[in-house]
Amino acid sequence: MAKNAKNPKTIAIFDGDLDEVTFNNFKDKEILAVDTEAMGLIHGRDRLCLVQLCDKYDNVVCIKINKSQKSAERLKYLMESIEIEKIFHFARFDVAALACNLNIKVNSIFCTKVASKLARTYSPRHGLKEVVFELLGIELDKQSQSSDWGKSDEFSNSQLIYAANDVRFLIPAKEHLEMILKREDRWDLAQNCFHCIPVMSSLDINHFSHIFEH
Repeated sequence: MAKNAKNPKTIAIFDGDLDEVTFNNFKDKEILAVDTEAMGLIHGRDRLCLVQLCDKYDNVVCIKINKSQKSAERLKYLMESIEIEKIFHFARFDVAALACNLNIKVNSIFCTKVASKLARTYSPRHGLKEVVFELLGIELDKQSQSSDWGKSDEFSNSQLIYAANDVRFLIPAKEHLEMILKREDRWDLAQNCFHCIPVMSSLDINHFSHIFEH
C-alpha cells in the first residue's frame, strides 16, 4: 500500500543564493538532488523562479530566483563541481534553465527520467510521480505543479511542500534505478546518455528540434 510523503526533515528558503553556512555544508556532499520551477517550459521566454536542493539526509533548500537575477555564485559552484553528483528528474529541462538564466554549466549529472526509460522498459510511465510510487511506495501530490512561481510575495505552504517533494525522493529513486541498470547491463549506456544531456539542453535553449532525425 502506498504512503503519503511526510514533511521534509528541514526546509530552508533563501533569496537569490545560498547563505555561507548552507553552502559550506553542501559543498562537501558527494550527491545532491536538484529541481527547478519556472514560469513555463520555453527557455528564454519563461524565467527560472526557484531552485530546490536536497541532500541524502532529507534537508531541503529552496532558492528563490529574482526576476532580474543573472547569477548565483554559490549555487553555481555546487552545480559545476565534478565532485558532487547531481540528481535530476528530466535533467534536460533543469540543466537548460540553469544555463539560460544563471549561466551555470552543470557537471556530473544523473537523470532519473532517462534512467527510468532505460531500466523500466516494462512500463510506459516515467513521470516522477509514477517512478516514486513504484520504486519507493510513496504517493506524491502534484496539485501545485501548475501554479505561479514568479509571484513577488511568499510561496504558499502547498507550493513549498510540492517543491520540496519534487526533489526529496530523487536520491533513493536513483539508487533503485542504478541497481536495475547494472543488473540489466545498461549502466554504461545510461552514463553515455547522461553525458549528452548538456548538448540536448543547449539545443533546446537555441530552439533546435529533430536534429538527429533523417
